[in-house]
Formats: sequence, C-alpha cells, structure tokens
Amino acid sequence: MSRQKLIEMTRSLVKHGEADTMELVDDVVAVAASDYTDEDRFELEKDRIFKRLPLMVAPSCEVPEPGCYKAMEIAGIPVLVTRQKDGTAQAFLNSCTHRGNPVAQGSGKATRFTCGYHGWTFKNNGDLLAVASPKDFGTVDKAAFCLKKFPTLERAGLIWTTLDPESNLDIESYLCGYDELLEHFGFDNWHLFEQRTIPGPNWKTAYDGYLDFYHLPVLHKDTFGADFFNRANYFAWGPHQRLSSPSKFIQKTGSDEQLDLTEMDEKDWPIDALLQGVWTIFPHISIASFYGGGGRGAMISQLFPGKTVGESFTTQFYVMEHE
Repeated sequence: MSRQKLIEMTRSLVKHGEADTMELVDDVVAVAASDYTDEDRFELEKDRIFKRLPLMVAPSCEVPEPGCYKAMEIAGIPVLVTRQKDGTAQAFLNSCTHRGNPVAQGSGKATRFTCGYHGWTFKNNGDLLAVASPKDFGTVDKAAFCLKKFPTLERAGLIWTTLDPESNLDIESYLCGYDELLEHFGFDNWHLFEQRTIPGPNWKTAYDGYLDFYHLPVLHKDTFGADFFNRANYFAWGPHQRLSSPSKFIQKTGSDEQLDLTEMDEKDWPIDALLQGVWTIFPHISIASFYGGGGRGAMISQLFPGKTVGESFTTQFYVMEHE
C-alpha cells in the first residue's frame, strides 16, 4: 500500500512535469516578521511544540548496538538515549534521581551510568543499580528511584521521543502513516558515516529552508542547485510534508544519466524516483537523499531551538546504505 502511494505521488509529479506546471494555492501568503523575532512567542513554541510533540532524537544507526548511548539537550531538557540489552531504544531524563546531576555525557557504549556527584549508578535501562555508601546513606527503595522514562518509539530506522513522561499523545498516531513511507529508505540497515552540528538563526527561519525549492538555483547555483528547478509540489500527512520537483526525469543512481519515467513501466520505476525530494517531519527534521560511496545516502538534518529567539542549531547526520 505504501509503495503504491509513492507511485501515485510520482505519477502526479510526472504529469505536472510533462505539462510544465506545478500545484499552486489561491493566493500569496504573507507571514509577519514578528513570528520569527517575538521572544514571548518563542518561549511558547518551546513549551507547546518541543516539550509536547514527539521529536526524532536519533537515527537508529547512531545507537546501533546494545549498550550504545547518546546524551543531548533539547530546549533545556537533558535527554539520554540508550540501546538496551534487548535491542530496544529508550529515552530518559538525563538526571540522577538523587540530586538531579546528569548521569551521562557525550556518546559511546556503556552498560551502566554513574552520577559524578554522589556516585549513584544506573543500568542502561534506567534501573537504579546501586547507591554509594548505602550503610551511611540509609535504606532506599531502588525501584522508586529509576531514571524517568520518556515515551519512545522506534520506526523506519528513526527514534522518536516525547519530552513529557505523562504524555498521552500517541507517537504512532502523530506520524499519520508517514513512517510507512519512510520505511522505503531502508534506514534500519544503514550506517552512520559522519555528523556535524552547525549554528543557525531562529529555528523557523532554518526550517523554512527545507520547505523551499525556490532558493535552490540561486543560493546553490555553483553546486547542486544548477541542476534543480525552483518548483516543488507538496504532499502532506498531518503536519509532515514531502516536497518534490514536478518532472518526468530522474537521475539514474550512480551516474549522470537521466531516465525518462514516461518511457518506463511504473513497476520498474527505481526507488530513487519514488523517494526523491525533501521529506520533513514536523517540527524539526529534514531528510534529503543523495548518491555516494557506491550506494544511496541521505542527509538527516535535526533542528532544535537555541537559547534565544534568534538562535538554533542543526545536527546533520550523513547516513549511508553501505558501510
């Protein structure tokens, strides 16, 4: 069913490409500049979006094996993501249940985490394993002092977390079936090649760039942009969007050859043609595919607001089909 949906979208793109058209809304939309600069609005966005909605905290290949972990901060909340003994991924509040000190820093591989303040030790499934100097400290019900778990879902080679332990917002429902389409990338079996974190402006200014092909032949004219149209058609699943150029042509994987999709049977359309474009996951993820290293690749951009309204930071994960 999901592959058929991809074919239907590609069929629409081919039709518009042949007609030299694109889908348009009825009128130009104006957005107030204050939406990007108002400090009070920015604080509301952090509380009502980033601290409430499911967020993609890691591609699965960033924590590929049991024991792998990463510590991060999102909108002022310390988060710990681990790959547990049973192979499942889980996110926790990275805060010792004694006095709140972070129990992990950076990333790596560990079966347990020891708080650097008083030495309380936790398993990587969040269970409190040991209290330092128990005779001096006193009796503690360890089951009552496990790391606080966040709702977590791993799907399509991506890990989502909601930064509210009491949230009743179902992550799978929030994805609106979008994850079924993302499954076709095959991220479950891909490899993390490289990553980097770069600073940026207001998070919505940065996110707008992923929803805009208009700038490609201008800003990126000396690199890849010269080969792109400035047009994009949009497909939506709830708040998540795919944008793709209306065209009947697709570059053949690994070469400069252009394939004319109208001359091929739909069942033979390559996966590159079915997935081309930019896939955004609201409120902060962009997935753009490319070819390299003898196979398919993707740049997964993970955007978070910074400390002030005019700041953000983006971690770009370069994931590859072949190691």
